[in-house]
Amino acid sequence: MHILLKPCGDWGIVSMDKLKIQWKIFGFLLGFCGLLLAILWLFQTSFLSDMYKFVRKVELRKAITLVEKNINSPKLKDVLFKLELTKEITVRPTQDFAPPVLPAPNRPNRRPPETITKAHEFVLADGSKISLTFYAMVTPVEATVSTLQLQLYIITGIMILLATLLAFIISKRIAHPIAQINCSAKALARGDYDTKFRGRGFLEIKELSDTLNTAATELSKVERMRRELLANISHDLRTPLALIYSYAEMMHDFPDEVTPKQSQTIMDEVKRLTSLVNDILDISSLETGRAKLNKTRYNLTESLRKTIGRISQLAKNDGYRLDFEYTEDVYVLADEVKIAQAFYNLLLNAITYSGNDRRVLVRQSIKGNKVRIEVIDHGEGIKKSDLPYIWERYHKVDQKHKRPIMGTGLGLSIVKKAINMHNGEYGVESEVGKGSIFWFQLEWE
Repeated sequence: MHILLKPCGDWGIVSMDKLKIQWKIFGFLLGFCGLLLAILWLFQTSFLSDMYKFVRKVELRKAITLVEKNINSPKLKDVLFKLELTKEITVRPTQDFAPPVLPAPNRPNRRPPETITKAHEFVLADGSKISLTFYAMVTPVEATVSTLQLQLYIITGIMILLATLLAFIISKRIAHPIAQINCSAKALARGDYDTKFRGRGFLEIKELSDTLNTAATELSKVERMRRELLANISHDLRTPLALIYSYAEMMHDFPDEVTPKQSQTIMDEVKRLTSLVNDILDISSLETGRAKLNKTRYNLTESLRKTIGRISQLAKNDGYRLDFEYTEDVYVLADEVKIAQAFYNLLLNAITYSGNDRRVLVRQSIKGNKVRIEVIDHGEGIKKSDLPYIWERYHKVDQKHKRPIMGTGLGLSIVKKAINMHNGEYGVESEVGKGSIFWFQLEWE
């Protein structure tokens, strides 16, 4: 599959198949401002007369309520005078009320002003009743509408200008960091893991930038590990293949001079190659999640004894000594194959770095409901700065590839995966010049 990426330049000229987010935001903001202006125009022109009538009716009802409260008060005349002066509402006794004569329209097609008349009966203090008529004129609003329209033209022009400017600035501020992140993401997709994401201006964009920076860092580590893994596997494959080929060539050229040592060397190197391939398949199965646990209750102590016995037979010719300390047999509920595999790799690691005494001690101890297995060597030890990384595949403590006496260099990574699958614990204690203690612990029954 090929991914075609377009180069990124200035954010404003990045070619895109669809409308850019900048212009989408710009359009939404401008449309929102246009909607507000349309609503403003609608209420200030088409609905202005109706709204004015509604307001006058409300004022008339309030005037009736106010008069009712003060119908027996000596201040009633002041209340009526104030209504006529401030609200232009005339109040007269109903029997004496006569609508005022309205001026004739100055234009033939112009309608006369509308009026509101409402009579209301009030009860006086002595129990008698009086009827008052409230009269209000709905003042013509044509002049008001013309004034408002002129104001709206001016306001509309100003708002369109400001809304356009504001929409452009906001859309640019939002789109610019996203476009920068997009450019950096394309560089990351091309394999530039040193690229940096610098999203600023908004919390979500900054968090996205930080997440992508973390992803770029992790991808860089993965790529470096991949290259180291290929280099180290190539080294481990090349050495035994070279030995096998040289001895096979010698046996081919001098068939009468074949010795058991030569054939044994070929078999040993084939075993080494087989071990490497098996470890690669095991780590791949563990990392991809294809490996499943098959838990059973079994004697962990007996399983350790058997593994130690097999390794002792292989290593005794080279002078290695393996000891096992324990007080009682312990049973656990676990996948026996995977736990044995993890322990096997810890033993091979200890043998490889056991030092001059060539002694490895395995100790089983019980702490509460957990059983702890320790594999102890007296080799060169590990620096504290290297301890967090030794569980990675092919991590090289001394930065020089050390070919193990047995095993492939993937062992500690297999230990990590197998113990994690059991929700167990693992670790290492080491001191330079004194050796290392690799351990793991599981719950026991």
